[in-house]
Amino acid sequence: MYLRALQGYEKAWGPDHTSTLSTVNNLGNLYKNQGKLQEAEDMYLRALQGNEKAWGPDHTSTIDTVNNLGNLYKNQGKLQEAEDMYLRALQGYEKAWGPDHTSTLSTVNNLGNLYKNQGKLQEAEDMYLRALQGNEKAWGPDHTSTIDTVNNLGNLYADQGKLQEAEDMYLRALQGNEKAWGPDHTSTLDTVNNLGLLYKNQGKLQEAEDMYLRALQGKEKAWGPDHTSTLSTVNNLGNVYANQRKLQEAEDMYLRALQGYEKATGPPNDIRYRRAINTA
Repeated sequence: MYLRALQGYEKAWGPDHTSTLSTVNNLGNLYKNQGKLQEAEDMYLRALQGNEKAWGPDHTSTIDTVNNLGNLYKNQGKLQEAEDMYLRALQGYEKAWGPDHTSTLSTVNNLGNLYKNQGKLQEAEDMYLRALQGNEKAWGPDHTSTIDTVNNLGNLYADQGKLQEAEDMYLRALQGNEKAWGPDHTSTLDTVNNLGLLYKNQGKLQEAEDMYLRALQGKEKAWGPDHTSTLSTVNNLGNVYANQRKLQEAEDMYLRALQGYEKATGPPNDIRYRRAINTA
């Protein structure tokens, strides 16, 4: 439909009309969601060039496309290009909407994610804390946007080795996700799984087992027994059982994970197999 609309707008209005450019941007979004990243980039760059010409470099339509390019470059692993786009988008949103607008805060959070992926953990923490403060003000402490940032902070603190701070964030995120989505939602289960990993790293093996068993039960219900997310939790349980010296239970989990990965992912020399049968 977008291609048909694009063809019609190009014929009626020309290639640089704002209606045409809006459809070009929509096509970029579609291609990105389909995993056609080069085609998405081509559309976004065309939309950006057209919007800069039609609206100017600081118009929100232009900045939206800049932000889309940042997301795309991050998915492509072009982290420096993504950072350049996010910083430009942040500057544009701050100018257009102010520092506390939700569009601004979304870009702040995106920058936090990017910095974390780049290993710039202090910069990531600064962005997440700014996003958290802004989201609490804009949406309230229990809004899902706020809770997502809380969870991001938990992940960051875990990476920094700040395990108590990570636990505090994960417990808050868990409470928020349970309230917003319910105990069996995948967002809730992801946080349960994060807590399991954290407790394992803290040496709290019984608490880790409890979290992983809850995550496993929920993921089996949500995704089925052979989904890769379910299998990841099965493997995590194997790790905990191995650390507890419950060797038979660990073997059972590892074999189940291995069998599931064989079914899901292909030949036995795939790297995911080796990850499935580790002996942490």
